[in-house]
Amino acid sequence: MLLLIAGLILFLGVHSVAIVDVAWRDRMVARFGELPWKAVYGVIALIGLVLIVNGYADARRAVDPILIYQAPLWLRHVTLLLMLPVFVLLLAAYLPGRIQTVTKHPMLLAVKVWALAHLLANGTLADLLLFGSFLAWAVTDRISLKRRAPTPVPGAPAGRFNDAIALGGGVLLYLLFLFWWHEALFGVAPLG
Repeated sequence: MLLLIAGLILFLGVHSVAIVDVAWRDRMVARFGELPWKAVYGVIALIGLVLIVNGYADARRAVDPILIYQAPLWLRHVTLLLMLPVFVLLLAAYLPGRIQTVTKHPMLLAVKVWALAHLLANGTLADLLLFGSFLAWAVTDRISLKRRAPTPVPGAPAGRFNDAIALGGGVLLYLLFLFWWHEALFGVAPLG
């Protein structure tokens, strides 16, 4: 569990720099340069992600995981339904269009829906730590964006087909995860 916690602190911590002190971040970028800042940021985030994956996997393999609540079976169906827009939103974050305009911050919305959906279906302490931390971070980041300018997200140029690409690609990604990738990557079959 310590690996999971350490990973969450590193990953979400580095992603929270602009939430906590955007002026400090800007000073560091000015002092060291954009590329070195992004390199250090990326290395810390990657280390955090590796720790999260390994820590969560260790917690799932525990002989006696700490169960906080047992989700009713029907909530798994709600989770499956909630996950569909997550993939569309992830793509919309990089494809300027109506979806991006309406949701304002589609990546953060995708993280919030992903985390909430997984909290509905999973009730161990490790699940609460992982998905609850991401949900709390995404809500905090979204609130903080009301007082600071968002960092532009590099993506495709604006185009009239971007929403269609986000919808079609999102549905395709959803189906791939639903039937193959989720089990291959995480060892859990969503429909199993």
